[in-house]
Amino acid sequence: QVQVVESGGGSVQTGGSLRLSCAASGSILTINAMGWSRQAPGKQRDSIATITTDGITHYADSVKGRFTISKDNAKNMVYLQMNSLKPEDTAVYYCYANSGADWFARGPGTQVTVSS
Repeated sequence: QVQVVESGGGSVQTGGSLRLSCAASGSILTINAMGWSRQAPGKQRDSIATITTDGITHYADSVKGRFTISKDNAKNMVYLQMNSLKPEDTAVYYCYANSGADWFARGPGTQVTVSS
């Protein structure tokens, strides 16, 4: 199994930037993809960015062009660079990892608050 834990959340004003980090540990070689999801109060959790072991990325339309997901294989880290933040980006952000078919792991989450 794999464990993931997020860091880097916080508060920022509209238009600001934050970088979230996700550290993975455990059976790293079984990871097929990692990504970020978020859940705003009263809303469902949605995946917003993913990156495969081959480096293929996918973004939700709501963050495309503003957020960038990247990874550092040597450090077992995944990052989410968030630019041009908007109040509607306020949410708890979760890092996740999956094997593709066998397992799914999600971190405890980190709060991001964007004030207007």
